[in-house]
Amino acid sequence: MGVIGYGLGVIGAAIGIGLAAYGATTSMARQPEVQGRLFTTFILASAFVEALALIGFVVTLIAS
Repeated sequence: MGVIGYGLGVIGAAIGIGLAAYGATTSMARQPEVQGRLFTTFILASAFVEALALIGFVVTLIAS
């Protein structure tokens, strides 16, 4: 059962990063001059989402 929980967590992280990438790409297409700041914000957001996925992995390992 723990593997299913981790799988759901990874799907959530993938959707989160996908939506962030979509938003960043759309914003860069509309305003190319903010590309540097937007890219930095995107990388930070991706790191936070991945950290949550790793926390979910650790919790799954501990709980099972």
